[in-house]
Amino acid sequence: MASAVIKNTDFRLVTEFARTDAKKRLSLGEALVGSSAFNVYRNAVGQLFLDPVKAIPADEAWLFESPAKLASVRRGFEQADSGETHNMGDFSKHAKG
Repeated sequence: MASAVIKNTDFRLVTEFARTDAKKRLSLGEALVGSSAFNVYRNAVGQLFLDPVKAIPADEAWLFESPAKLASVRRGFEQADSGETHNMGDFSKHAKG
């Protein structure tokens, strides 16, 4: 894999000895709190890893497809959070509508 999948190693047991049904389905119950979609990874010994994902609108995907642009946006957020802002005046004349 190109990047690390495990982002936090603090795992806790949610369900012990969960079993699949006749159709190989596994109910994850409370383990799914807050998540509804996952990338599923499997290693050579059959262990599964579920990585929660969220969809983004297609017209916003360009940002996540460009590491340089995403880094620039993140840098801007960090600057704003630390108070590195400058008043650039009134931009209302550029608003449409």
